[in-house]
Amino acid sequence: MRCPFCNHTEGKVVDSRASKEGDCIRRRRECLKCGRRFTTYERIEEVAQMVIKKDGRRENFDRWKLKSGILKAVEKRPVSLEQVDALIDEVERDLFNTNEHEVTTKAIGEVVMSKLRQLDEVAYVRFASVYRQFKDLNEFMSELKVMLT
Repeated sequence: MRCPFCNHTEGKVVDSRASKEGDCIRRRRECLKCGRRFTTYERIEEVAQMVIKKDGRRENFDRWKLKSGILKAVEKRPVSLEQVDALIDEVERDLFNTNEHEVTTKAIGEVVMSKLRQLDEVAYVRFASVYRQFKDLNEFMSELKVMLT
């Protein structure tokens, strides 16, 4: 592991523990050259999951792209980054804990909306308005009516 401060490649692990969710390992490390400490996280590398886009193209699933869209929906809402990361973890588990290695953007969007609706209704409406691309106010109002019943 390369030290982020001095770029030295030798260091030692001072502490190791599993994350609260158990999906990664947090390691506290110390550089043997400069003596500074830093934290790393280890996650299991899984087989690349493919996303089938609306136009039929395929691309690798990008967690950061999904996070960006969700962060826009929860902007100025009482939703923490930890809640966003937990939501994305749930979405990944729901979609990729099968033998399927491909998933459509539609399936991803539906799972995200379902989870956002439970987390924050305003964020849900924001995400849905972009994801579903409402054509007019009537479509938007119909969605709100369904949500309010």
